[in-house]
Amino acid sequence: MIHLSSLDFVIIALFFAFSILIGIVVSKKSGENSSEFFLSGRNMPWWLLGVSMVATTFAADTPGLVTELVRTNGVSGNWVWWALLLTGMLTVFFYAKLWRKSGITTDLEFYELRYSGKPASFLRGFRAIYLGVIFNIITMAGVCLAGSKIANILLGLSQQETLLYSSIIVVIYSSLGGLKGVLITDFFQFLLAMVGSVWATIYIVNLPEIGGMGELLQHENVSGKLNILPDFSNTETLITLFIIPFAVQWWSTWYPGAEPGGGGYIAQRMLAAKDEKHATWATLFFNFAHYALRPWPWILVGLASLVVFPSLESIGVAFPGLHEDMHGHDVAYAAMMTYLPAGLIGLVITSLAAAFMSTISTQLNWGSSYIVNDFYGRFINEGASEKQKVLVGRISTVLLMVCAALFSFYIKSAKDVFDLLLQIGAGTGLLFILRWFWKQINPYSEIAAMVISFIIAVVFFVNGKLEQPWFELQGYMQLIIGVVLTTIGWIVVTLMTPRSNQETLEHFENVAFGNESKFKNIGYKILAFFLGVIGTYSVLFATGYYIYGKTLAAFLLTVVAIICAFVLKRIWNKVLDEVE
Repeated sequence: MIHLSSLDFVIIALFFAFSILIGIVVSKKSGENSSEFFLSGRNMPWWLLGVSMVATTFAADTPGLVTELVRTNGVSGNWVWWALLLTGMLTVFFYAKLWRKSGITTDLEFYELRYSGKPASFLRGFRAIYLGVIFNIITMAGVCLAGSKIANILLGLSQQETLLYSSIIVVIYSSLGGLKGVLITDFFQFLLAMVGSVWATIYIVNLPEIGGMGELLQHENVSGKLNILPDFSNTETLITLFIIPFAVQWWSTWYPGAEPGGGGYIAQRMLAAKDEKHATWATLFFNFAHYALRPWPWILVGLASLVVFPSLESIGVAFPGLHEDMHGHDVAYAAMMTYLPAGLIGLVITSLAAAFMSTISTQLNWGSSYIVNDFYGRFINEGASEKQKVLVGRISTVLLMVCAALFSFYIKSAKDVFDLLLQIGAGTGLLFILRWFWKQINPYSEIAAMVISFIIAVVFFVNGKLEQPWFELQGYMQLIIGVVLTTIGWIVVTLMTPRSNQETLEHFENVAFGNESKFKNIGYKILAFFLGVIGTYSVLFATGYYIYGKTLAAFLLTVVAIICAFVLKRIWNKVLDEVE
């Protein structure tokens, strides 16, 4: 535990007061109807939505996850999530405008737009609980655990104390302000989080224990961890960190924030945009900022932690008050923050609190939107007034937070949550990509995909917790098995069951595509997809090589990124001709 100065306490107090104030200020407008509460009246600009998407994915567990990946697998360990850029760019150029054109309130309304009959209604209600409650609670629990670890190391607070204090504040402004309150606080929280992250990284790298960037990169604990690409001579590492993410993971798995075809809170932001063009720009900005701009401060702190805390034992010795259940490589990030001076540590604690709150508030608003629009308003009380819907949204916000806080006591690390969510979504991704275009896909396809993937994930999860497992399988083999069995399962079910009625299919295509071909300008969109991927990776790698002092490689990658941006700008009107 560190001792905070008066300045630190002032910074932290002002941040929390400001967050609550925003919720109170916008509460009257947000409480008018459910559209205002969940979609801010569908009039949000791309830059505010894009920043909100980035802020949401900058959770309290994100720096810890990146630190754990760097400490265990080096910089190249980040490919397990860097590969998901392909999923994001697919959403940008093929699906963002389709979501906004649909005019729905939540992405689950899609099911009764795309499918027909009672199976479509059942699917909508089931997904509302499956994603809005179960999946959402698991995701928030991981963030709660990470926030508790940070507070335990930096403030000496127990997990119970941390979750009690933070939950009260985040629930107040989320339940009062709705999506608009979330978006506005996300904007300021993201700026604060990035300033705190970059400033802290600069200070830590120049600590006497580190000795500056040059000494850090040459340190014996760090020099072997710097490769951006995995070791191609190590077959197991290559398969786990590179081949599986690129060959299988990005298109086949459903993960919050990186859903194939879009979904979840990303879809919520797209649906809240002024128009299709703003939805596309917001999603493009999100993917560029998420993958190219943010990672390196966390990576550098992870590398620095290998110098100060070379092992888990060294962290345990330095922080004897850290509960045994909280030990892990992910706490090394918070451990490094204890070296910061007064004022800066207050800013960093505030930035980490901002990261925690931006993610939790989004998950709460998104989850409650499912409960209200896709379960309560659809099946429990179809005649509910707008005031009733907002009230149920606020009550569900509180209950979701309580459940997530309680579940956080049963998980161990951010990586555990990442792997579990990835496994649950294994094999469902291709369905979400194709359902906009392949008419044969029906509600039974989606039900089969959910049930099969969930059963497989539960079997693997339970097996991994047993003292004497039933079988031994590498993590990547579990993912492949989940993808193969689930994909085969839902495709077989698709071919054996009837498609939705023709009237529903025609209405859906008219809403999504109008009178134009669904494959219009497909060549330009594919080109834009590759330009976006290559350009973003080029900026990510160039930043790393500038840090490493490899100026020539960094310069060449910068040139590649500029060329990609130039060509993308030239074809932009072709890519988005439907929204001009």
